[in-house]
Amino acid sequence: VLFLQIVHILNMTSAKIVSFLLHPEESLHSLQIRIEFETGISTGNQELLLETGICLDPRKPASQCVIDGVRGWDSYMVYLFDKSKTVYDGPFASRSLSDCVNYIVQDSKIQLPIPQLRKVWAEAVHYVIGLKEDYSRLFQGQRAAMLSLLRYNANLIKMKNNMVSASQQLKAKLEFFHQSIRLDLERYSDQMAYGISSEKMLKAWKEMEEKASQCAQAEDIGYLDEQIMALHTEIVELQKSPYARRQGEVMESLEQRAIDLYKQLKTRPPDHAYSDSTDMVKIIVQTVQSQDRVLKELFGHLSKLLGCKQKIIDLLPKIEVALNNIKEADNSVMQMQGKRQREIWHLLKIACTQSSSRSLVSSSLEGTTSTPAATWLPQGSSGNVSHPLSSVATPEDGENFVHVIEENLNYLELFSSILQEVRQEQNNSMMVS
Repeated sequence: VLFLQIVHILNMTSAKIVSFLLHPEESLHSLQIRIEFETGISTGNQELLLETGICLDPRKPASQCVIDGVRGWDSYMVYLFDKSKTVYDGPFASRSLSDCVNYIVQDSKIQLPIPQLRKVWAEAVHYVIGLKEDYSRLFQGQRAAMLSLLRYNANLIKMKNNMVSASQQLKAKLEFFHQSIRLDLERYSDQMAYGISSEKMLKAWKEMEEKASQCAQAEDIGYLDEQIMALHTEIVELQKSPYARRQGEVMESLEQRAIDLYKQLKTRPPDHAYSDSTDMVKIIVQTVQSQDRVLKELFGHLSKLLGCKQKIIDLLPKIEVALNNIKEADNSVMQMQGKRQREIWHLLKIACTQSSSRSLVSSSLEGTTSTPAATWLPQGSSGNVSHPLSSVATPEDGENFVHVIEENLNYLELFSSILQEVRQEQNNSMMVS
């Protein structure tokens, strides 16, 4: 008997307890099938919560429902919720009265002998204590639902923070991409007249700019952020609600009054005296009324908790979709940035190739003008010296043509200065003569 494992399931939809003897190494799914048979809640809609708000792990055996220790198998509860329902209709009917207690409730002024009255009042006290314990268990189930909601909310906040962070990163990358591509387009337009041009590449860059503008739609998560903030505010209000705290003070007071009343009766001598049950019946009626009130508040608050939880469950897939869209847009922007940079380096390679060709032309021109004999030759021998412009190749394109003209102008300036020096020497010789 000591090694038996009994699990008590409190069905929060009916406020009834069902108990099961666990078989050795029984799986949780097997237990859920038995629960479905007893409660009518399908295995797919069953949510089994521990007191801490942790949902039972389907990969672990059913023995996870039972804890070891002083409380053991005879008092530990697992709370059953129906995931297909978010509104619970409570309060539910109170536990039934025993025949003896029902007898005095029907007629509280009936006179009974003290020994018999002791037995009836003992059952009445037990009934009052039972009503308070029923509420306590249901309140603990509500608390488990609140803790479960807070776990879901923590996961929601974590995903929301990841989504906001990813959105901000995408926004920063898009801003950088737009600024850089605008600058590239401006510089490209400036050099098209004398540099390198490619209509295909220009068209591709403009398409990139349009595609980046479309990617900006992925960073728009304002509608999700508003829903999450509104839901967070609602959860905070539920936590602050007085119905989130135990409301059984009146029932506990009535329980103590019933116990004190029974102790007073117990001290009376077992003589042939008779007494009625008016005071005890008043306590019973007040306890039932108090339980109805607190259970109505409890299940109203529980329905709000489950409604918020369902909203979180509905929001989580939307956040996943938004995160995937942001990641896809981020990857697209980075790919476009990399493609454009490769094209820019390709342009730089072409420019360097053309620059090398120009350097070769310039070197050949400098080689023809650096001969000392060409600088100080007598006028009679000038016919044997090649003209500096005669060695310049005819340009084949507009860009080379402009470059060659600039170099020829430099050579003309050099030739003019040399000519002036020669004439100055001739003048000086004539003056000396």
